[in-house]
Amino acid sequence: MSVAANLSVSRKKVQQLRCELGIKRLKVSQAATDLKQFCLQNAQHDPLLTGIHPNTNPFRPGKPCLLL
Repeated sequence: MSVAANLSVSRKKVQQLRCELGIKRLKVSQAATDLKQFCLQNAQHDPLLTGIHPNTNPFRPGKPCLLL
């Protein structure tokens, strides 16, 4: 790798590190608490937990056509 290529790669790395420096960090314990709270608040709307009502299920089998 040439000197110019090394310099370009190094500048990109420094630029990326400067961007990452400004990211607000959370403690894992706080993030886990927030995630748990969000899941519990929205559990009643989750079809994987509550199931899908038969009338609103878009994947229910269709009714046969009676015109034939």
